[in-house]
Amino acid sequence: MANGLDDVVAAETVLSDVDGLGGHLTIRGHSLTELAGRWDYAQVVRLLLDGFFDDLPGDAELAEGIGEARSDVFARLQPLLPSLAALDVYSGMRAGMAFLPDGETLTDALRLIAAPAVLTPALLTLKRGGRPAAPDSRADHAADMLRMLNGKAAPPDLAKALDTYLVTVCDHGLNASTFATRVVASTQSGLTSCVLAGLGALKGPLHGGAPGPVIEMLDAIAAHGDAAGWLRDEIEHGDRIMGFGHRIYRVRDPRADVLKAVVRKLGGEGETGQRLALAETVEQTALDVLRVAKPSRSLQTNVEFYTALVLEAAGFPSQTFSNVFAAGRVAGWIAHAREQQTTGRLIRPQSRYVGPVPDLVA
Repeated sequence: MANGLDDVVAAETVLSDVDGLGGHLTIRGHSLTELAGRWDYAQVVRLLLDGFFDDLPGDAELAEGIGEARSDVFARLQPLLPSLAALDVYSGMRAGMAFLPDGETLTDALRLIAAPAVLTPALLTLKRGGRPAAPDSRADHAADMLRMLNGKAAPPDLAKALDTYLVTVCDHGLNASTFATRVVASTQSGLTSCVLAGLGALKGPLHGGAPGPVIEMLDAIAAHGDAAGWLRDEIEHGDRIMGFGHRIYRVRDPRADVLKAVVRKLGGEGETGQRLALAETVEQTALDVLRVAKPSRSLQTNVEFYTALVLEAAGFPSQTFSNVFAAGRVAGWIAHAREQQTTGRLIRPQSRYVGPVPDLVA
């Protein structure tokens, strides 16, 4: 039996390939480094959805469609926002998305892609006592998300940083949330049901909930003053060092390098530059400490470590990092759902019963 389904191939896909030994991520024939910072999110959405919708338009038209979908989602869900804001921001986002039509059309898909970018800023604004800003359907997706979040137009470099992040996390093999999405898709359920399954899996701290604690770790180390001592104490107490180690990668996560470069571009002498300097010191110290403490395991920097710095610089509170992760990954979930529905079959693995056996009466 494969514990945790390690090494079990559960799907054939054209969408992405994770090379854990070589440290490479391929998305529909393109390396991550070819896409991140060069293709915008709408272009990558089109790349992922190509072949799964007959009416998929070109890049410019699709970007307009995502913008129109943001306005549509806001209009549909605006009356519910005060009630959703009573929940934590992730639960409120997920609950709001459950009210979207559970269809199979491109329009349904674009609403789901737009929803996290609309609901996250709206719910944060309400929690802060403000009035949510309506989307600008003509704006770029990442830039509009930041405008709704911060109440003003985002600097171009910050909008570019967030856009690059969304591209970087758009798809990543058969991870837990994508597998959950494909399981639901295999029942021929609608796209909203599939995405809600992905959202449920993404919330866990071993998956999309991981970046937030990186900020807590950096703050704790800054206050403590001794990175090596703090990290050793955590390991001795059996705690995980967030931002290090990955289920698939046995070398450095290629997404970490992409996002580190993003933070460098945003850095300088200000707060982001100071945070980066601290993070680089902690990163190297953590790698050294982990090498000694766990010599049998290859625990390298993963995507969550520099994700935390990018999203903090963009103005997102750490408790909403999973929301922004979802805003990028939702396109991948939808592509996997459509691929499963069109080429796969009902996912129904077997289990092995290991419980007590009843006495059988002759």
